[in-house]
Amino acid sequence: MTRPRSRQPSATPPRLPAPARAADSQEEHQERQEHPSRSARKRAALAAQSLGVQLTRLTSAQLQTLALPDELFEALLTAQRLRSRAALARQRQYIGRLMRQVDLEPVRRALDAKLRR
Repeated sequence: MTRPRSRQPSATPPRLPAPARAADSQEEHQERQEHPSRSARKRAALAAQSLGVQLTRLTSAQLQTLALPDELFEALLTAQRLRSRAALARQRQYIGRLMRQVDLEPVRRALDAKLRR
């Protein structure tokens, strides 16, 4: 025979009213927008590296017209001279790191304009 359960007060805390929870979720949403996720940062890094690899296919004269920082310009020229697959992979990683410090939109537009010609 089973004993009937007695009603005891719940140990769970009382729920907040709906407007307070909505405000909390908006703050959390803003924090997420300020700090992109790890996946978003990786996608941005890969996009920057991919753009850098496309830049290595341009001639030095074409690269000069893009007004790139000197360090990035030299890294791109170095990548064009490398023949070792492993060295080229390391150089692409380095170019990707340098590309993350540059505003990519003007570079992307200039590259698209040069490729359309």
